[in-house]
Amino acid sequence: MTPRVFTAVVNPTAGSSASAATLIPLARALREAGAELVVEYSRGLEHATALARGAADAGHVVLGVGGDGMVGCVGGALVGTDAVFGIVPAGRGNDFARQLAIPAEPEALVELLLRGEPRPVDAIEANGVPVLGSVYAGVDAVANLNANRSRWLRGSASYYVGALRAVAAWRPAHYRITVDGAEHRFRGYTVIAANSGYYGFGRHVAPDASVDDGLLDIVLIRHAPRWIFFTVMRELEEGRHLNRPQVEVLRGREVRIELEEPGRVLPYGADGELPGELPVTARVLPGALRVLAP
Repeated sequence: MTPRVFTAVVNPTAGSSASAATLIPLARALREAGAELVVEYSRGLEHATALARGAADAGHVVLGVGGDGMVGCVGGALVGTDAVFGIVPAGRGNDFARQLAIPAEPEALVELLLRGEPRPVDAIEANGVPVLGSVYAGVDAVANLNANRSRWLRGSASYYVGALRAVAAWRPAHYRITVDGAEHRFRGYTVIAANSGYYGFGRHVAPDASVDDGLLDIVLIRHAPRWIFFTVMRELEEGRHLNRPQVEVLRGREVRIELEEPGRVLPYGADGELPGELPVTARVLPGALRVLAP
């Protein structure tokens, strides 16, 4: 078998130490096995997209090295193509990698990248932009926004403080959700359109979600006292939140998330990034990405 040629796309400004610690031994092992590896450092998400597409056009296996933001960006650039995508989990959450059971151990990861067969998985199109894991619009997106705006805190600390600020200031949002043409109205904390079952640094928000069923699991978290909301957040780690009456899961191929409050602005998140503000339409793209995964 001809050794694969890889291009690793890395963001040097986000979690660079973790990315380097993961990539250096991986690169050594790939090269020792006879594979060719090109390492490209991106200057931002647009540049990472261009690097990924250029590598795919050259016939390389494209590696996304980093957390969910980088993985979503690089993988999103390959959606709808015949390119092969490999994930090198090197972030805080690694939620899409967790859903696909991508190994974190270097030896197992090298074996997968060298000899694994690509499998087709679903992606999401959110207002025309490819997304891998989930689209969410509520207090979680506001927490993400607060963390991004933090001047003094970085990493998980910024997200933790941002989340506390978001919940403390939150007033219930009035949502109109349209799933495959059927309207649902509710008042609450958030809506998550999930392709992957995990989001928000390992929270198992949609335990029954599958990346190859052609459907989105749409999780609604309705209004409740704040102490119940924090309990629900703790229960997310094991998926026990689904037993709560405040939590409902819908399934469909397309969902539109809108606010029914004139003048209120609310961001939506996607794979750890904040692409825009509501409304957002998310639809599943069945089997749109070829990934090296168990």
